[in-house]
Amino acid sequence: MQSCVFCKIIRQEAPAHRVYEDDRVIAFLDIFPVSEGHTLVVTKKHYVDLFEADSESLQAVAAIAQKVAHALREVVRPQGLMVFQLNGAAAGQTVFHYHMHLMPRAEGEPLRLHARQPGDPQRLAELAAKLRACLRSE
Repeated sequence: MQSCVFCKIIRQEAPAHRVYEDDRVIAFLDIFPVSEGHTLVVTKKHYVDLFEADSESLQAVAAIAQKVAHALREVVRPQGLMVFQLNGAAAGQTVFHYHMHLMPRAEGEPLRLHARQPGDPQRLAELAAKLRACLRSE
């Protein structure tokens, strides 16, 4: 899909702090992170939501989400990790390309699904490099 920001990232027409990529899935840091390490795991094929995605793509996203979750636990060391996926505007979906959120959490943090401020590009780049290194060493 030409106008989809995630499709543009996949085609390397838009920047992203990539942490993982294979033939089915890409994972990158959310540029509006709710918490340090907020990562999106995205199907490379464009599906609007869970209802449209095929089972192989869903399985691939889940498997890579687990790998990235292990790297987040090692690098960010959160107290917890929230994993969620939104379907439709009424559910809070803002980018209509299937993706899963991995959001590191700390005790007592207010629960938010979206941030209002972009992350610091330098910090995002440094964190992405650490996560890539951790994923390579697995």
